[in-house]
Amino acid sequence: MAKRKASETCEDGRENKRLHSSNPDRLSRLSHELTLRVLSFLPVPDLIICQRVSRHFHVLAGDSQLWKALYYNRFVRPRASRIPGIHESGVPAESLYYSSKLSRWLHEDNLVRKGKETNWKRQYKTRHNWTKGTCGVSEVPVAPEPSVPPTLLHMHEGIIFMADHIHGLRAWSSQSGQDMLATIAFPDNAGPPSALTVDSASTRSSTVTLAVGFQDGSFTVYDLHDNRFTSRYSHEPSSNGMISAVALSFPYLATMTASQLLSFYKFMPAEDKPSGAIADPPRLLQSLHSRTVWPPLTLSIRPQPDTVLVSIAYSLPTYLSGWTVGIQEMRLTPDGKLVESRLASAIDQNYRPLTFNSTNPAPAPAPLTIPPFGHFNTSEANQIHSKPTSLSYSHPYLLVSHPDNTLTLYLVSSTTDTLKISPGNRLWGHTSSISGAHVGGRGKAVSVSTRGDELRVWELEGGFASAAARRRLAAGELSVQLRPEKPSHPSTDDLTPAIKVRGDGLGLALKHKGGIDETSMTRGFVGFDDDKVVVLKERHLGAQALVIYDFT
Repeated sequence: MAKRKASETCEDGRENKRLHSSNPDRLSRLSHELTLRVLSFLPVPDLIICQRVSRHFHVLAGDSQLWKALYYNRFVRPRASRIPGIHESGVPAESLYYSSKLSRWLHEDNLVRKGKETNWKRQYKTRHNWTKGTCGVSEVPVAPEPSVPPTLLHMHEGIIFMADHIHGLRAWSSQSGQDMLATIAFPDNAGPPSALTVDSASTRSSTVTLAVGFQDGSFTVYDLHDNRFTSRYSHEPSSNGMISAVALSFPYLATMTASQLLSFYKFMPAEDKPSGAIADPPRLLQSLHSRTVWPPLTLSIRPQPDTVLVSIAYSLPTYLSGWTVGIQEMRLTPDGKLVESRLASAIDQNYRPLTFNSTNPAPAPAPLTIPPFGHFNTSEANQIHSKPTSLSYSHPYLLVSHPDNTLTLYLVSSTTDTLKISPGNRLWGHTSSISGAHVGGRGKAVSVSTRGDELRVWELEGGFASAAARRRLAAGELSVQLRPEKPSHPSTDDLTPAIKVRGDGLGLALKHKGGIDETSMTRGFVGFDDDKVVVLKERHLGAQALVIYDFT
């Protein structure tokens, strides 16, 4: 018998077996470009599995261009297919698919920020969580007792702004809810705040401009820059009543008082003034009075190349139909000259408002034929509402909530020739009264119940012009209820009593077992951005808390 060679035997006497692979590794020999091309054909679950294979595939399967194409094909291309008339316009179907050669695709500028690289895998995950209602939740104490009037809340570009009479104006990051960015006290002679808004034109600026209206009719414009508030301008109190709504698109500002007086201002350019200096008083361009505007209402300013559109969306009481909504749109020149003022409402032309200007009476309506009970047609039945509990307008979407657990969506059409509001479409899904709802410009909306235990996210883009949208409405697929994941966190029982009673500011997130307290209630203040939803809640004992729902 032949002896074994020493090289074939290990030191411990065991045989050193040579491994011969029957399947050679050909993937490792491919260039990165070819590997990415292969991975581009994989669905999302398989792509995630590939990231677990090795470090090499973790980097390649997480390539931003792969996830960018997946994001556009799942979330953006369906939006393009819902554009009215897109299929009849002769546009090739393949042109709706994502192409990496295009620097801009379907004008998705909100997804690409100047000077910042977009993490498309994170973007995909966040949007996926939105569609499923999956999110993390944290609760931050704001004050040990409620403020009178209620605290105002606004969210803009990841920054949460709050205004109340006791703590003044505060801002902090929504990333953790604990990082206070800035705070400033209101003037001693100012009354409680009654309206809060953020400049809609400061989306990509390092300076955020906001305006606060007060109950004594005054208002103040602030700048937030480098985590510091500065007062740009303070207006004197007015005898026209408290500021019920305010809109800001610098240099334009509009206010609405409780006596239904609309004032439109313009700040003139500050010449030879250092940054942060007090601005000159704004110029009052227009002052208009109304007798048919009822709360809840909202103001908006939309600057155009050669004109400025100022819109008021409001509640409107009518015969037969109870309450509906109306909108007044004023077109002004940059210098404040009123070009035209148009009115539209969501009711049939034969209906007549309960209130109108006695000095300018409305034309006599056509004779009304009142049908027997139960014989209203569909369009008439959809208009029978109780008084709205909240109203949110972001052109072209007008969203109204009602105390009967429903919402109504209207689409506003504004052209150079006409202004009209489409018939309302009722939205079902809530099981209790809705205290507040907020809609964004791309059709995403959030609504919260009065008790605060039910929060729903809505996808309303495009309205209900298409048959597919109507099927989704009938099937109840337009919204999803948020189902927060229970965070893993320590119990507050181990905290010292001094920390437990801490209630001023946002220094500590007190988290409770089992999630959010169901005995809390909301005041209707809800805001959201691409990553988070923020709701202001009030517990049964009176303490206020800020609840942050994180989809990342």
